[in-house]
Amino acid sequence: MTQSHAILDRARTRVLGRGLAADERLLRELAALPEEGIPGLLALADDVRSRHTGNAIAVEVLYNAKKGGCSEDCNFCSQSARYATDIETEPLSSVEGFVAAARDAHARGAGEFCIVVAVRGPSERLLERVCTAVPEIKRELPLTVAVSLGILTDGHVERLAQAGVDKVNHNLETSERYFPSICTTHTYQERWETCLRVKRHALELCCGGIIGMGETLDDRIAFLVALQELQPEEIPVNFLNPRPGTPFGDRPLLDPAEALRFVAMVRLALPSALVRFAGGREVTLKGLQELGMRSGASGIVLGDYLTTPGRGDAEDFGMLDRLGFEVLA
Repeated sequence: MTQSHAILDRARTRVLGRGLAADERLLRELAALPEEGIPGLLALADDVRSRHTGNAIAVEVLYNAKKGGCSEDCNFCSQSARYATDIETEPLSSVEGFVAAARDAHARGAGEFCIVVAVRGPSERLLERVCTAVPEIKRELPLTVAVSLGILTDGHVERLAQAGVDKVNHNLETSERYFPSICTTHTYQERWETCLRVKRHALELCCGGIIGMGETLDDRIAFLVALQELQPEEIPVNFLNPRPGTPFGDRPLLDPAEALRFVAMVRLALPSALVRFAGGREVTLKGLQELGMRSGASGIVLGDYLTTPGRGDAEDFGMLDRLGFEVLA
């Protein structure tokens, strides 16, 4: 038996046979798995996904409700006011704009709608507008409504819960060790505490990150172990799409095989979570997106991302249909 087969057999026994998540030791072995073992890893992750979620796929549309002008210095983000990017700033949308965007998401076939604003944390004006729009959206449309509004206090989360928000996105982005290399205007601990607040108020937590920002394999494993501690209901997996004008604008794209390996590792680390392909999948995976959907993912972001284009809706729905997935309403 080859080394790859032995590692994969241990992983299959632990995750499928015993119903346990991959522990740190196993994750390290999978991170070092020789390239010839990757197809077997993807197949195992797909089996785990099938056991926990069947053929259901969650489709989400993101709504960038205020473009640009962010005070933070996240090195990957073209919405930071600190960098000379090609983003033209746009003011915060009106309540009517929020609702219209939700109608559009529903008409396109999404079951989830996420309001995103690139800020350190919500102002009173922003919070009030979100808390006014969400009940209107929920009354009219059968959508799961998520928000991504930066660092939150207990008071913020309580008001979002009262307004009917189902889920809060707040990404760790990377490991605690590597975080100061991607952002200096707020800390990993502030992000961690926001995630804990979301959990305390019994909202669903959507928490993931970006792979390919220069982190090490050890950082990726530490990131997964941190997610295991948080136990988010959803994990969006983004791949760095280098944005001109940002400090990471000249970084190379992640190798597709490593991207697929990481998605599979997320599935084995958190077997029952919603693992969603998010930003960067088109430029990183290119023609391997169908294989990507068989590597443990159980959700996608439909259409455009915050400042980068995605594929056409018809292409993604066609892919899901060919693969036999059923889109959640």
